[in-house]
Amino acid sequence: MSQGWKTLAAGWLVSLVGLMCLTTTAQAQNLTIEITRGSDQATPIAVVPFEFSGQGGLPQDVAQIVSDDLEHSGQFSPLSRSALVSLPSSSEDVFYDDWKRVDARYLVVGKIEPQGDQYRIQYELMDILGGKRMLGETLTSSNGNLRASAHYISDQIFEAITGIRGAFSTRIAYVSASGAGDNARYALYVADADGYNSQQILSSDDPILSPAWSPDGQKIAYVSFESGNSAIYVQNASTGERVRLTSFRGINGAPAWSPDGSKLAMSLSKDGQPEIYVMNLASRQLTRLTNNSAIETEPDWTPDGQSLIFTSDRSGAPQLYRMSASGGQAQRVTFTGNYNSDGRFSPDGKTLFMVTRDDSGYHVAKQDMDTSRVTVLTDSRWDESPSVAPNGTMIIFATQQGAQGVLGAVSSDGRASFRLPSAQGDVREPAWSPFLN
Repeated sequence: MSQGWKTLAAGWLVSLVGLMCLTTTAQAQNLTIEITRGSDQATPIAVVPFEFSGQGGLPQDVAQIVSDDLEHSGQFSPLSRSALVSLPSSSEDVFYDDWKRVDARYLVVGKIEPQGDQYRIQYELMDILGGKRMLGETLTSSNGNLRASAHYISDQIFEAITGIRGAFSTRIAYVSASGAGDNARYALYVADADGYNSQQILSSDDPILSPAWSPDGQKIAYVSFESGNSAIYVQNASTGERVRLTSFRGINGAPAWSPDGSKLAMSLSKDGQPEIYVMNLASRQLTRLTNNSAIETEPDWTPDGQSLIFTSDRSGAPQLYRMSASGGQAQRVTFTGNYNSDGRFSPDGKTLFMVTRDDSGYHVAKQDMDTSRVTVLTDSRWDESPSVAPNGTMIIFATQQGAQGVLGAVSSDGRASFRLPSAQGDVREPAWSPFLN
């Protein structure tokens, strides 16, 4: 059995957690997006700085946040501010021919004015080639919600142009670790999808692994070793209230919520080898789904909640299998290569994202569920723990940048990618939240 498979199949084992090699201190942190590859098919868009009619300046550059969001999606290529031909603040001031000359396909303008202790934000989206206004809206924001308002605007623009709901207002959870040996510290963070506004919701001297969001975006299930053995907890991300669901002898790992939030799939070794179980959260009743001498782990649900995908080495090497959520015969679904693990479905169920291995390392890949065609999306050497954005356009995952653990993200077509390193140390185990409303 390969070292990589041990890490992915039993990632909850302390000795294999790559987070323990750091010397910095875990603390509140924002992740900084570093674009590593832009899409050659990204749509040119101009986002003009929003006109501000108040005194001084704003604490947040709303237009720049919108521009960054759109660029990070991999589907848009914003013009630099030095390339803007003018600075209109409303559609009435836009001369479409001017923007055609700089090859802008779309244009975003806006204005912000103080209203007591709040701000009134107006924004508009123009189709330059069509010569028309596509979208316009006015909203009110407090000082502390300007970033959230910018993400909301990005969501509306993204959907108006692509027809796909924007995911900029969603959140990510991740684990940060520092120190080594007896000085190791672990923390579970929740942040905006762009890495800002990070909040620590749990800190521990022992490893924290496998965070997973509930479908309503209110709770996070995770694995903690704080009691000396692995245990699965569910914690309210806002209040901190939590409950321990399992703490059986041996492995308690890989929690995964059912789409309706009523059940949690997991891998337990309480009866011997790691097997897939499903817990009814109302009754705490466990149902064992697999019964095999192999390692069975990393369950995930199909979007309709009728089936589960999981990783098993029953064929001699890690591959992905599918079975009914009520149990029964498991069917192998991956056959390309000798290593495929950690399967995660796209929201429409048509694509299976996973970690695959070739001669150059471990990569994020996707498999078309109709044709079984596999496409490798990343070129880094050690990728794991993929998590899919709720609109299916991006995948976030853990990877390495030198000796540091960082988060990476890649578009679902593989054309654009970026990394989210932390200035404070190692970050791993990402989980993308569902839509929050």
